Amino acid sequence: MANAQAGGEQHLSDILNEIKKQLALIEYGSLEIQVHNGQVVQIERREKKRWEKGVNTK
Repeated sequence: MANAQAGGEQHLSDILNEIKKQLALIEYGSLEIQVHNGQVVQIERREKKRWEKGVNTK
């Protein structure tokens, strides 16, 4: 039982580290965390790129 609990804590730590990593990569956008039955099952990152009007992009 202790091994299962330690494995669960490591899994939670891995998830939290991934969330921190994804947040650090976003300049503008969102991070969506999907939870099913109290478990994180998916993390989705959406990033926005915007340019001001009249700015030459060449």
